[in-house]
Amino acid sequence: MRDQKTQGLPTSVVAAWAALAAATALAGDPAANLRPLDLVVDEYVAASLESNLSLRQRNLGYERSVEALKEARGRFLPSVTLESRFSRNDGGRTLDFPVGDLLNPVYATLNDLTAGGPDPTNFPAVANQKIRFLREQEQQSAVRLTQPLYVPQILANLKAETAQSAAEQAGRDAYARVLTRDVRTAYYGWMRAQQTLGIVESSIDLLDENLRVNRSLFDNGKVTEDQLLRAKAELLAAEQQRLEAANGVRQAQSYFNFLLNRPLDSDVEQAAMPRSLQASLPAIEGLQSEAQSRRAELRQLEQSELAAQASIAAARAEFKPTLAVTAELGTQGEEYRFTSEERYTTAALVFSWNVFNGNQSRARLAAARLDARNAEAAREEVAQRIALEVRQSHDNVRSAQSALATAEARLDAAAAAFRIAARKRDAGVISQVEFLDARSTLTNAELNRNLTQFEFLIRKAELDFAVGISPGPTASEPSS
Repeated sequence: MRDQKTQGLPTSVVAAWAALAAATALAGDPAANLRPLDLVVDEYVAASLESNLSLRQRNLGYERSVEALKEARGRFLPSVTLESRFSRNDGGRTLDFPVGDLLNPVYATLNDLTAGGPDPTNFPAVANQKIRFLREQEQQSAVRLTQPLYVPQILANLKAETAQSAAEQAGRDAYARVLTRDVRTAYYGWMRAQQTLGIVESSIDLLDENLRVNRSLFDNGKVTEDQLLRAKAELLAAEQQRLEAANGVRQAQSYFNFLLNRPLDSDVEQAAMPRSLQASLPAIEGLQSEAQSRRAELRQLEQSELAAQASIAAARAEFKPTLAVTAELGTQGEEYRFTSEERYTTAALVFSWNVFNGNQSRARLAAARLDARNAEAAREEVAQRIALEVRQSHDNVRSAQSALATAEARLDAAAAAFRIAARKRDAGVISQVEFLDARSTLTNAELNRNLTQFEFLIRKAELDFAVGISPGPTASEPSS
């Protein structure tokens, strides 16, 4: 049985109106068999955090900083190296030793004195010697252990790398927040485009039926041709609007899939809209205070400031002495042997103090201080910018709430006016222009309500991002 509101309308007009109402009603209808909006969006956000290429790059940057931190810690431990060298030498410096010139005259004199005696001597002639500084072949193999005892730069560099690693982690978390916001807003944009297309297509069904009715009335001489032409023009305009809406759906789908690192034409799941979008907003002061403690950008800059302070300590440490102990066990000789003649051991206490290096250390200290001041100024600027973002987002959500309430009331009024206009048209007491104007008003009200409800969701996602919270049942906080 037809509702009293639709009595007197042709069956085809009632069907077209029902299609328009069904396409633009809240998608939260259980009959639609759609999953809740928050659940669907949260799953897409989780998928983007796993697959997004930009976030993957930031993860690699963080992992690299962790390895740099391990390297800094390793400088406290002793280092053991094995070195071996075998060389063949030719040429090089020599030392001429005239041993023959020194001994041969003495030997000759002795030989002459003892000649003819009972015990004559016969000393041979000795050749002069040429001693080479490089042996023809030589090897040296050793195990060397070095243990720093007092090196102030090591501790300072460790603190700097620790802070830098924490800054990289905070930067990764900050981009994850940005990606979460972008995925949410991109999905809401796709849903808005989808519902806009549905509204336009339902409007086309209604206009197509209106053209059929007017053609029948014209054929029976009840309306003039201008009314028939006006119905055709309205239908063609709606069809053009459908092309634009379909293009908007494709673009929104491509951008959403791009964020998830999927093929651009991948299907996107449609979700059920919540039955009510109205919610109370916390006080702006509380949100600003929460943002100062939650936003990863501030944590990143705080760690960068700590890293700059550690760089100052490292620059100051260059003015201090260092102390280390070394021990070496090895073998040296012409052959690879480990006898007592070739084996050797050494131990040393190494003290080093950089007395002057052309003011390089002073320049590095001055640069580190400037970096620290710059990091402090950047942190203060970002803190103020975050406070401004929270205030602007809070105002935008409040305005979107008000606009949504107005849009709902406007839609109710336009729907009631269209039902009245449809009955009047079928009764022949309203002009075609007035009927089409009522239809246009209804469609515009539907499009406006669709726009405002998703505008509210987008503004809410921006406020969540500004405060630094992750809405939804599956969202997670950044790791510390």
